[in-house]
Amino acid sequence: MAKKKVLFISSEMTPYLQVSSVGELARRLPQAIQEKDNEIRVLMPRFGCINERRNRLHEVVRLSGINITIEDNDNPLTIKVASLPEAKMQVYFLDNEDYFHRKFVYSNENNEFYSDNDERTIFFCKGALETVKKLGWQPDIIHCHGWMTSLVPLYLKTIYKGEPVFRNAKVVYSVFENQFEATLGKDFAKKASLNSLDNKQVSSLDDSSCSALYKSGIAHSDAIVKCSSDIDPEVSSFMKKQKGKIFMDHKNGDGYVNDYIELYDSLLERQN
Repeated sequence: MAKKKVLFISSEMTPYLQVSSVGELARRLPQAIQEKDNEIRVLMPRFGCINERRNRLHEVVRLSGINITIEDNDNPLTIKVASLPEAKMQVYFLDNEDYFHRKFVYSNENNEFYSDNDERTIFFCKGALETVKKLGWQPDIIHCHGWMTSLVPLYLKTIYKGEPVFRNAKVVYSVFENQFEATLGKDFAKKASLNSLDNKQVSSLDDSSCSALYKSGIAHSDAIVKCSSDIDPEVSSFMKKQKGKIFMDHKNGDGYVNDYIELYDSLLERQN
């Protein structure tokens, strides 16, 4: 098929950050898809442990200046970019001083889950979509990796459904093993509604566990990729109940890239 525009959204990516199995795949797959003569963009958070000087991050002034509102609080979004010369690939970083300028990623030095991980997740997911809008770049495929991207499919199918830049995009969600045992708090669903979604639309987020986030991503995606053999049985069961979606098992090895190309092509062949 014709050249595809593929947007990758991930919470981590080597060599900038790897705290789970997400990071390595999120690094290899975009490059491999680009090398198949496709156009890609990559978005991830700019966590404080990512060294700006060493990785040569610099602000993209024309994209910065967006405010992400969560529960009536405006949170400024700054966009930075870095290049991977060996891959000829640019990575965009979403930054906010209050949410991301910390030495650790999801938990503090005492291994205590940050109490504002709920807002950090919402900020990143909405911020990613606002960044693409400001880029004016219309993706054919939006591929989300991991729990911290789980609100992107929900927002694409609801709040951003009518946005011209996303109108024809198909959503792929990659599911991994559960990566935290805490929850994002009792107010997560309310905050995630962004004062736009009703209780029914966010009810699956009420317990705000990692499994609940995965299930929300699965429910609102057009295709699901199983990226771990250690997926929560509750999540696996939920996946099996989905109808009308394309499923794929990620397989390591030389042919894995062709599997993803076939997946994307199959989605784009479907009628919108």
